[in-house]
Amino acid sequence: MSLLHNFPLWASIAAIFFAQLVKIPIHFFASREFTPGLAFSTGGMPSSHSAAVTALATGVGIQEGFDSAIFAVACVFTIIVMFDSTGVRRQTGEQAIMLNILLKDFQRFVDEAKDWGNKEQFQRKAELKELLGHQPIEVFFGGVTGILLAFILHSMIY
Repeated sequence: MSLLHNFPLWASIAAIFFAQLVKIPIHFFASREFTPGLAFSTGGMPSSHSAAVTALATGVGIQEGFDSAIFAVACVFTIIVMFDSTGVRRQTGEQAIMLNILLKDFQRFVDEAKDWGNKEQFQRKAELKELLGHQPIEVFFGGVTGILLAFILHSMIY
């Protein structure tokens, strides 16, 4: 099969782009903040990881059959990625929040301890990325996005 005709691959890539782009209007309607950088960020609604792996598994199922061994492999891969998005990656984001709080508290302590009038402030370092993982609802809607997008693309192409 030619790379250009690999439907599961292209369905997965399309799901990533779609999920990343749709984060911008979803965030805008939820918070009234226009944040175009969300298109290049991890975390948020919907999960592009979940959209990608579910589109991949759905594409494999459509192409190879939902009773095929490769579909079973794709499903297990999908479950692991989606579980990881809500588990390990989410916990890492929560730890980053606490570390950022500790860094701010430590910086405040250092600033208060030094002679304010005689010294310049330390150059501030970028905060650790807090939005790494997903809440379960974000993973769910990412999965739904991937499945629907794979079926829609397949019906449009084939």
